[in-house]
Amino acid sequence: MQKKLCVFCNEIVPIESKGEHDRYVGCHCSPDGFYSLLRDSYDPIRAFPHHTKRQLFPIISAYIRELTDCDERVTLSIEDLETIRNSPRIPVTIEEKGSRLLQYLYRHSEGPGDPVVINPLSQSFNLTYSPNLQELVYIIEKLREEQLIVRESVTFRLTEQGWSEAAVRAGGKKLKSCFVLLPDDIDLCAEWSEILLPKLEQCGYQPRLINHSGSDNTDSMQQISESKLIIADLTNHSPEVYFAAGYALGINIPVIWTVNRTYADKLFVQTQQIRPIVWDTVEELAALLQQRLS
Repeated sequence: MQKKLCVFCNEIVPIESKGEHDRYVGCHCSPDGFYSLLRDSYDPIRAFPHHTKRQLFPIISAYIRELTDCDERVTLSIEDLETIRNSPRIPVTIEEKGSRLLQYLYRHSEGPGDPVVINPLSQSFNLTYSPNLQELVYIIEKLREEQLIVRESVTFRLTEQGWSEAAVRAGGKKLKSCFVLLPDDIDLCAEWSEILLPKLEQCGYQPRLINHSGSDNTDSMQQISESKLIIADLTNHSPEVYFAAGYALGINIPVIWTVNRTYADKLFVQTQQIRPIVWDTVEELAALLQQRLS
């Protein structure tokens, strides 16, 4: 497999070519995943002046790590970098940066006292959007003195107070991974993203939408295997939706089937076998799903 230098964390890692983009797999920006960079942007980004790299690249690396750690896909080009740096979601103060570390520990633990290993710590200052290890260590010590965390070498634990603080900053509850399978329909995807996905969040899920317009099947299966719930819409009779939802059932992940009333009588399988929720409008479906999940 071809390898390449990640410009943001300066680690040489395997890359996978996908169309006009390269995927950087397992670098310090995304230790357990990958991010994609437009291939034509690579050399212009490497040519940035040194002082620009020193100020900008730690922020981009942290942005990639936070989003991919939350199971979000990150695809970048050179045009995105300045927008990210100026985004209001980027923490600036030490308090805001400390909050990011609390939320990371919260995502990776089951409760107060549950151990989370951060190794290598020397390459993990992007967890707090810090420019260097020294600032990360300062933030860790500050959180420890505030009795929000306990540190033993590279093992960290949230205290009861730290867990409560992290829970408040995360909206009061941990969201469970949920994948929504849709056919290749741009209008339907847009409508579901705007109306239905926020309702799923209110029910305690972190929804990700997968449509099947040339998506990587291997990636989809990996995402599905890590989810807690699948919502599969059979409108338009997408074979890929049937396949992916069937795969989820095969590994004992709950599936909720849905279908627009126009297609309800034309399904490939009998409705008695899957018992889909039949909907007329996305607003109606959102209310029905919220009722079912509550």
